[in-house]
Amino acid sequence: MMRQVDNREYATAIRAVISEMFVARGDGHIGGSFSIADVMAVLFNKYLREDPKDWFVLSKGHAGPAYYACLYLQKKISKKDITTLNANGTILPSHPDRNLTPGVQCSTGSLGQGISQAVGIAYANKLKKTGALVYCIVGDGELNEGETYEALEFASNKKLNNLIICIDSNKKQVDGLIKDVSCDYDYQKLFEGLDLTVHMILGNDVEEIDDTLSEILAADDGNCHVLVLNTIKGKGISYFEDAENCHHVTFNETELKELTKYRMENEGAVKHVLGITE
Repeated sequence: MMRQVDNREYATAIRAVISEMFVARGDGHIGGSFSIADVMAVLFNKYLREDPKDWFVLSKGHAGPAYYACLYLQKKISKKDITTLNANGTILPSHPDRNLTPGVQCSTGSLGQGISQAVGIAYANKLKKTGALVYCIVGDGELNEGETYEALEFASNKKLNNLIICIDSNKKQVDGLIKDVSCDYDYQKLFEGLDLTVHMILGNDVEEIDDTLSEILAADDGNCHVLVLNTIKGKGISYFEDAENCHHVTFNETELKELTKYRMENEGAVKHVLGITE
């Protein structure tokens, strides 16, 4: 694990690197990438361990740019790589691929399958008594997939206390608002009904995320925990926060200027996380 910096600064750096990727590419899944930047910052800055080797699974694979930004900040991929998002011959495809990108542990993209893999990984590590933890980020739109509930049922049945699931509840999916496309989830009842321990928290508040994870790990109560992160899609740039749909955007001139502005204004955060001094 690299040296720790302020979690807020790390989250800002993640969004700045994502912005650079999107400016170079001209399009991308900005909404969900930005909404998970805060939980990604806390995990990659503080919690993911090298010994024992913890696992990270991004079940909502379309938010891959947030994952790649973390890998860049950890110096596992290069500056040149981050400008090749989803280009021919890139090591940074639209969705994470463990066979292409250094540092990616699990290939994801087909919604519902990432959480299923995370559950299997957690179960195997529990049987082997490795001590490794598995962190999995799932999209609220992804909960449309029945497979997610089969995975959660298994996690509950096997008491996978080495698995922490984070639901990115940004209230929007590719076709519109979650409540209109699927339903207005009562997460507390839903997950408690599956005998999982539920934490309803502000998902763009790094302190609340950090405190909750710390409490879970300290308690070690034998249960599988689910964090429901109340987030804003496109969080970080007000233009995208206010957009009716920012799931995947082909950026116009105004939007590219917004991304460029954010990247330039927060270049210092990126350098600080990387340990670059001038």
